[in-house]
Amino acid sequence: MALTVLGLSGALGHDPSAAIYVDGKLVAAVEEERFLRDKHAKNKMPIESTKFCLAQAGITPRDIDVVAVPYAPISLATPARWHYAKRYWYAPDRSLDALFNGNRRYRRYVGRIREMLESLGFDWNKIEFEPVEHHLAHASSAYHLSGFKEKTAIMGIDGKGEYATTFFGYGENGKIHKIKEFYDPDSLGGLYGAITEYLGFDMLDGEYKVMGMAPYGDPDKYDLSRLIKFDGKNFEVNTDYANVIGLRRYKEKGRGFYFSPKLIDWLGPRRKGDMADDPYIHYAAAMQKLYEDVSLKLMDYYLGDIIKETGLIAFSGGGALNVKLNQKIIARPEVKELFVQPASGDAGTAVGAASYVVEKRGIKVEKMEHVYLGPSFNNEQVIEACEQHAEKPKFLQIDNVPQRIAKILSEGNPVAWFQGRMEFGPRALGHRSILGCPSFKGIADRINEQIKFRERWRPFCPSMLDRVATEMFKVDHPAPFMTFTFEVNEEWKERVPEVVHEDGTSRGQAVKQEFNPRYYALLEEMEKRTGNGVVLNTSLNRRGEPVVCTPTDALNMFFGSDLQYLIMEDILVVKAEFPADIQDSIN
Repeated sequence: MALTVLGLSGALGHDPSAAIYVDGKLVAAVEEERFLRDKHAKNKMPIESTKFCLAQAGITPRDIDVVAVPYAPISLATPARWHYAKRYWYAPDRSLDALFNGNRRYRRYVGRIREMLESLGFDWNKIEFEPVEHHLAHASSAYHLSGFKEKTAIMGIDGKGEYATTFFGYGENGKIHKIKEFYDPDSLGGLYGAITEYLGFDMLDGEYKVMGMAPYGDPDKYDLSRLIKFDGKNFEVNTDYANVIGLRRYKEKGRGFYFSPKLIDWLGPRRKGDMADDPYIHYAAAMQKLYEDVSLKLMDYYLGDIIKETGLIAFSGGGALNVKLNQKIIARPEVKELFVQPASGDAGTAVGAASYVVEKRGIKVEKMEHVYLGPSFNNEQVIEACEQHAEKPKFLQIDNVPQRIAKILSEGNPVAWFQGRMEFGPRALGHRSILGCPSFKGIADRINEQIKFRERWRPFCPSMLDRVATEMFKVDHPAPFMTFTFEVNEEWKERVPEVVHEDGTSRGQAVKQEFNPRYYALLEEMEKRTGNGVVLNTSLNRRGEPVVCTPTDALNMFFGSDLQYLIMEDILVVKAEFPADIQDSIN
């Protein structure tokens, strides 16, 4: 009889999601924000996500054997709660709470999960409920889904789970073994997040922006080493400045931040506005360098011997989305392959908790080859959405979609590309994307200013034919999920300048025909027209919004921007006139 496991995330108050495994197959996974149209869906439960996953799997609540969550009770017999209490001595209410009522949040969360599931028709007394420690869920989402058969080094870096912030361990024969954990407030992810806030962005969202800003600065211009005490094997964040709680927080208009007024006294006022300017670009560069240096030295200390043995690493947690760190890891001669879970943030822990439970019961989960795990829509549903939309869009069903869209792109027009099942995780990988021709001068600025409404200095990424990736990049390494940056070969910097960042790198997606045939066909058509099997690819959303989920979401985004072309399955939507060749085919 099949084992069916529902994984649910959202215990930490952000990024709720749901995922379903039937035996070892990941049938569906989706983030709640996509349905609610509310970025990170803070303090929401994964209700719509669960409904979708059940429908996609074609099952009812009665068919679920186990519900797994990535949040577990932490015993007072472990160092975690004692460490927290000691390090937060300046907030005695929090310290004492960690010691005497340290699983209060867990109990409250289980109550909310039970209430949610019962509202959806689950019988709480007939399902098995299994809590999985947060960092074990992250570890499972990377190791068990990597497809690695040999002993694998496992690394997890994020803000925090229950108490743990950083995980080093290894996987062997399907079992995960802990080597070392660090606990709140000693968090590399938390420190990066606190500096993200100081640099004028939101934690959870702005870390990418800090990373994008860093290449414009000089990492040696300012010394940020006082933020962290590090001896090569242990680290402590300096809570005089960052990862602070309670009265130590810097406040602005009633809002508290994760850094203290002492940071402002030291580095100057918090950055405001959209400019990447001095001294903030140098602070971004210095923070990125500090993060890389400490992470790599910890990796060497705790995992070095394992990496030398097999060369395999699995990496997850929000810190694993730092593509610059990942570039440094794969540059190491002893590293054969690094698998970064594409949904490395907390949404991915729904998959992690579920996969952990499946593996624990002796069933191997399949390798994650793609993230097309969300809803899809057919032509009839797209047409219905167009007919019902308030803007009364002009639309037409067309043939030869890859050829026709490649022509529009190669003429310098951005196109919204909505195809197949929505991606799971933060990256648009050719199913919910805005595309541009990367050899067409100014296309990146145009998409930034008129469509995405985001900071000018943030880079755009390329999707390319898998065989082109080996020509374009200096390092040959699997890159299906945009989780790495690569140095671009000189010739390609001139061929596709619009997707090469300030530092000469690109965060590429090497597209395989087997997992995305229509996108692959589009890239082949681009190669015929421009000589480059590459497109500029950014997510189909505007600044501050989640990636679109439904045709109606796509239409709303289309009419809220300067986009002129939207292709949904075979339905082309335009604002002005249809291209002449398409117009001729109608007449």
